[in-house]
Amino acid sequence: MRVLVVGDAMLDEYWFGDTGRISPEAPVPVVKTVATDQRPGGAANVALNLAALGAAPVLAAIVGDDERGRRLAALLEGRGVHCRFVYSDAVSTVHKLRVLARNQQLIRLDSEQSLAPAAPALRPVFDAALDEADIVVLSDYAKGTLDGVEILIDRCRRHGKPVLIDPKGVDFARYRGATLLTPNQSEFRAVTGAWRDEEEFLAKGEALRAELDLDALLVTRGERGMALFPRDGAPSRLAAEAREVFDVTGAGDTVIALMAAALAAGLPLEEAAELANLGAGLVVGKLGVATVSRAELRFALHRRGAGGRGLVTQDELVELVAEAKRRGERVVMTNGCFDILHAGHVAYLEEAKSLGNRLIVAVNDDDSVRRLKGPSRPITPLEDRMAVLAGLAAVDWVVPFSEDTPAALIERLLPDVLVKGGDYRPEEIAGGDAVRRNGGDVRVVSLKPGRSTSALIDAILRSSS
Repeated sequence: MRVLVVGDAMLDEYWFGDTGRISPEAPVPVVKTVATDQRPGGAANVALNLAALGAAPVLAAIVGDDERGRRLAALLEGRGVHCRFVYSDAVSTVHKLRVLARNQQLIRLDSEQSLAPAAPALRPVFDAALDEADIVVLSDYAKGTLDGVEILIDRCRRHGKPVLIDPKGVDFARYRGATLLTPNQSEFRAVTGAWRDEEEFLAKGEALRAELDLDALLVTRGERGMALFPRDGAPSRLAAEAREVFDVTGAGDTVIALMAAALAAGLPLEEAAELANLGAGLVVGKLGVATVSRAELRFALHRRGAGGRGLVTQDELVELVAEAKRRGERVVMTNGCFDILHAGHVAYLEEAKSLGNRLIVAVNDDDSVRRLKGPSRPITPLEDRMAVLAGLAAVDWVVPFSEDTPAALIERLLPDVLVKGGDYRPEEIAGGDAVRRNGGDVRVVSLKPGRSTSALIDAILRSSS
C-alpha cells in the first residue's frame, strides 16, 4: 500500500515530571522534569500511523532548515516513513512543547509561523511522488503547507488517485472534488451550523457531501462514534468503541491513516470506516500523539469476535504475543503434525487452552512431516491442516514451521506455558528449557485413549482392503 501523505508536519515534544508546590515567584506549579520525549506530529503522525499498519508511506512536507526539521526526519525514517522534505530557510519547523505532571497537561508552548511562503517549492516534490502512490492523504493543520490545496486535488483526480483530506477551518469549498473528507464534529458544525436533532444532522451531512462533490464524507463525533455519508447509499452511523478516553490528541490522524490503508488494500468504504472507528477507540486510550499497530487491531477485532485470529506468519506472531503479554494475558503454545484432525486432537487443544488466555498451535510443514513420519505422510497438506485448526474455538493462532522441532520458534516467542501431548517427560520437550529459563511452565497433557491419526489410517486401509 503506497500512500503519499502531504501536509503540515511538526515535531511534538513532551516534558514529563511531577509537581508538589507552587512557585514563590508566581501562582504557578513548579514542575520537576524527569523525562522528555519527541514524537512526529500533524501530517508526520499520519505517516507514522501508516507505517505502523504495514503500509509504505511517503511524506511530502515543509520543514525549516534547522535541527528540529532534521530530527523529525530522523524519527520518521527510523520507523519506515520515506521523507521528501522541502528544507526551507524562510520558515522554521513547527514545534509544540507540552509539559505534563502526573499525566496531566499543564501548558503547551507552540513555536510556528506560516509555511505558505514555501508551499510553491513543494509542488514539484508532490508531482514526482504522485505517480508512485496508490492513494493520497492531505493532512491540513492550517499551517500553510496546503496553501493552494485545490491544485493538489485536481492533480490527484487527473492522475486517477483517490485523495483523502483531514480538513481545517470553515472554508470547505477549497476541498471540493476530494474522494473523502474527515472533519470532526466541531469542524463540521462550524461549516454547516448547529442542528436540532439527529435527523437534521444527517440531512446536513448529505447536503455538504453533495455540495462539495465528495465520494464520501466521514464525520468523527467523539463519544457518539462516526457518521459516514457515501455518494451511493444511505448514511450510516458507527457507535463509538466503549473505553476510557485518556487523550484525544492525534485521533484524527489515526482515523485518516486507517481509512487510507484500508481503501488502498481494497476494503469497501463501510468496512474501512469500521476499522477506522475501532482504531480511534484504541488511540484515545494512549498519551499524546500515538499510533495503532496491526497487533492491537487484531486483538480488538478478536474481542469482538470479528477476526484477529487464525493463520499468521512467525513475524506477525512475535508481535501478537508481545501485545498479549503487555495486556497481562497468559500465552499457551503447543505443536504437532495434526494430520487428519480427530476428537483426540480437539480434546487435547481444549485442555491446552484452559491453561491460559491465548493458544498458539505450531504446525509441521509437509517436508518436516515426511522426515518424521515417512514418505506416505502427511495425508493432508499443510494449508488444509492449518485451515482446520484455525476453525477450532480453542485455537487463537496457527503458525507453520519447517524444522523437525519448533525449538527456534519457541525461543522467539517464549510462551508462558508450553504444552505437549503424549508420554513425554517435561525435560524432553523441545524448547522447554528456554520457556523454563524465562519463568514459564512446561506441561504434558494425556491424550485421549484410542484416538490417533495412525489408528484412523489403519482403519481406513483395513476397510478398503
